[in-house]
Amino acid sequence: MKTRRQFLSTAAAAVTAPAIMPSSIFGGETKTAPSERITIGVIGVGGRGFANLNGLMKQPDTQIVAVCDVDSLHYGKHEGRVGNPMGRDAAKSSVEDYYSKQAGSTYKGCDTYSDYRELCARDDIDAVVVATPDNWHALAAMEALQNGKDVYCEKPVTHLFAEGQALYKEVAKQKAIFQTGSQQRSTANFHQAVELIHNGVIGKVKEVKVGLPKGHNQPLGDTKNTTPPDHLDYDFWTGPSPMLPYMKARNHWNWRWHLAYGGGQLMDWIGHHNDINHWAIGMDKSGPQTVEAVGWTYPETDVYNSPVDYEVRCTYAGGIETSIGSVNDMGTKWIGENGWVSVTRGKLEASNQEWVKKDFKAGSKKAYKSPNHHRNFIDGVKNRTECVAPAETAHRSITPGHIAYVSQALGRKLKWDPAKEEIVGDAEAQKKLMALPYRAPWKLS
Repeated sequence: MKTRRQFLSTAAAAVTAPAIMPSSIFGGETKTAPSERITIGVIGVGGRGFANLNGLMKQPDTQIVAVCDVDSLHYGKHEGRVGNPMGRDAAKSSVEDYYSKQAGSTYKGCDTYSDYRELCARDDIDAVVVATPDNWHALAAMEALQNGKDVYCEKPVTHLFAEGQALYKEVAKQKAIFQTGSQQRSTANFHQAVELIHNGVIGKVKEVKVGLPKGHNQPLGDTKNTTPPDHLDYDFWTGPSPMLPYMKARNHWNWRWHLAYGGGQLMDWIGHHNDINHWAIGMDKSGPQTVEAVGWTYPETDVYNSPVDYEVRCTYAGGIETSIGSVNDMGTKWIGENGWVSVTRGKLEASNQEWVKKDFKAGSKKAYKSPNHHRNFIDGVKNRTECVAPAETAHRSITPGHIAYVSQALGRKLKWDPAKEEIVGDAEAQKKLMALPYRAPWKLS
């Protein structure tokens, strides 16, 4: 009997065109036969989890069949019952409500889990979405991959450097389809910016400024150490991280600002704007040659320990110098011999206004076009073609941030071998970079 992935691979091999299959080939003009839909389970249904759930649920050839979260019902960073409800019970209700309203619906319901391993073990699920806090990305994604699933994982793709290496190698081993939630790669103005650089419109790139947000000097939310609410399994939520006292200021949404769970604004955003930089300068499978943390400041509160102000200075092959951090304007700016191009969400600017016109022809080199990030993932699952934001690319995009934390801790510039993915001539720094300080009994398999 064929597995779901084997069936999809066989079906993809039989299709020569088009690359994106319309729903009509599966029966009907607007609906896909239930047996041909991509079945999906979602792990982590907070803010990003719900965004992914809603985006994928509305694709005509998908079916959300299960959700998983260690919190049954919460309201994110808001105090009390304010805003949209989240958690596994809210997600189940949202999914079932959506499908029940579809004409001729035969939907059998959305299952819920508090342990992601149970969801991943189901043999009737094709793809898994990982939208947990960062400290869970690697463990949940690896579990899904090793159970034969394709994976959509939020950025940053992993919390720790060694996790990222292990993850992209597992993707290759499993021949899995992997999409990282770096949605800017599926946005038109970023496509246009990348094509301008690829085609040499600004000449040889000399300098790149990657602007990310400042960190938080003061706590966001209640800082009282309290007993976790009954609806949250806090031990499981903490997972491989140190068991810190529970407080609202370090839980839903605001976990990002403590290094136990996230990497601060640096790691929250480097997978967006430096990802676009790497794409443009041809570093999707490579990286910098030197990395140095400069001018980092830290919060006035001990609730968080990620930097407030920070800069990461890198050098790349060809003499390209980059600055990543809160010292720069938000977005990515390339400075070349013949001018500059700058892009951020909703804005594309250049030293020559002709370059940013929609009908400007940059040249023959075209960016991978993926107008919808979720659609690109589903098409990849069906056609077994690589997505616009694969695992290794996502790992390489955030690598300068991982190395910068080591540079900051040790107080020195570090040399990097992007081919070997090793710090050169500094055993102490390399050991620190590769550390996996998991709380027992969790481990990366």
